[in-house]
Amino acid sequence: MSAIRFDGKTAIVTGAGHGLGRAHAMLLASRGANVVVNDLGCSVDGTGASVSAAQQVADEIKAAGGQAIANSDSVTDRKKVKNIVDTAINEFGGLHILVNNAGILRDRSFKNITDEDWDSVIDTHLNGTYNVTKAAWPHLREQAYGRIVVTASGSGMFGNFGQTNYGAAKAGLIGFAKALGHEGAKYNIRVNILCPAAASRMTQDLMPSAILDKLKPESVSPIVGFLCSDEVDVTGGVFEAGAGAFAHSNWARSHGYKTSNADNIATLEEIRDHWKEITDLSSPDVLDNPAAAMGKFMQ
Repeated sequence: MSAIRFDGKTAIVTGAGHGLGRAHAMLLASRGANVVVNDLGCSVDGTGASVSAAQQVADEIKAAGGQAIANSDSVTDRKKVKNIVDTAINEFGGLHILVNNAGILRDRSFKNITDEDWDSVIDTHLNGTYNVTKAAWPHLREQAYGRIVVTASGSGMFGNFGQTNYGAAKAGLIGFAKALGHEGAKYNIRVNILCPAAASRMTQDLMPSAILDKLKPESVSPIVGFLCSDEVDVTGGVFEAGAGAFAHSNWARSHGYKTSNADNIATLEEIRDHWKEITDLSSPDVLDNPAAAMGKFMQ
């Protein structure tokens, strides 16, 4: 079979100055894509700014024979975010791929979290992804082609202590991308979700070094590359990746219990008496769309 290539296609990768974003940008460029390397150049908590991070990665790509341009516009600035998309179109003549990777971290227990901690994380992850995708959407829709990868997290799937802001943003991104996948399907725009496990500036203080050594960002990027290719046949999928392992995740539901009352209204005592059935996930149903989920209830 032929190699997967991106010759003639242009990709935007946000948050590409370090870690996962850098690895994604380098891989796409190595397969022939023109890459807009977007990074504000801020610290992990979102403070500060510098063009040097994006420029360094763009320079690495060009030194390796690829095509890239640096962009340091913030994904949270709606007055400037259009410039990220315009950079791709003006420099390379089009836009085909968008990898939403930009993010920050402000971990606090809920007791200690401030409104600023909440707003800044939601704004960068959830609103930032919306902002760039909204700017790119008309171009992708008009040409009836696009590949979008949205970066979520296990924190959005399962929750994690001290990450109510981060988990809420990442869970929101899963819902955002699943809905957008439905909207983009008839325009050949595939929208998929990545939940990565990788060593980065954001995780270096959260895991022991023995584990981080196995979680190279480059081990996640291959599935991003595939999700950006012409060969991907799914949209709205959630994919977990880390340490060279890849899996498709989805919602699972117990077989549950349905009341036999004619008015479909159960009593509290029924819920108590059938609690084991309701919570038994030993052989769950896997549901991948709202119609199937509702259908199970209506049977």
